[in-house]
Amino acid sequence: MSDWVDIRKDGQHVSRERGKARELRKSTWWQQQVQAGVCHYCGRQVGAEALTLDHVVPVARGGTSTKGNVVPACAACNKTKKYLTPAERILADLERDGLVADDMADDEGDET
Repeated sequence: MSDWVDIRKDGQHVSRERGKARELRKSTWWQQQVQAGVCHYCGRQVGAEALTLDHVVPVARGGTSTKGNVVPACAACNKTKKYLTPAERILADLERDGLVADDMADDEGDET
């Protein structure tokens, strides 16, 4: 799947948004988000200390460090998600489970 993910990272954007993320982690709002200790993606109870700040739309893909684009995630889910958007993550899961052909992305848009 990684062969069809196009990443054109803007270093200045990434640097700026990482700084905003550091500030957001210090906020009362973020502390309330992690207080339950539950991962947004897998729903496991891992404890507040084990949660990381994950950008739903990754910063490397143009995402921002705003309340609407960050969620608490366990390290395993954050690592698995990497640079994928939510739609790409769903496709990756389907591909992994054998429910979609590996070359589906190549066939998208092809009308025969």
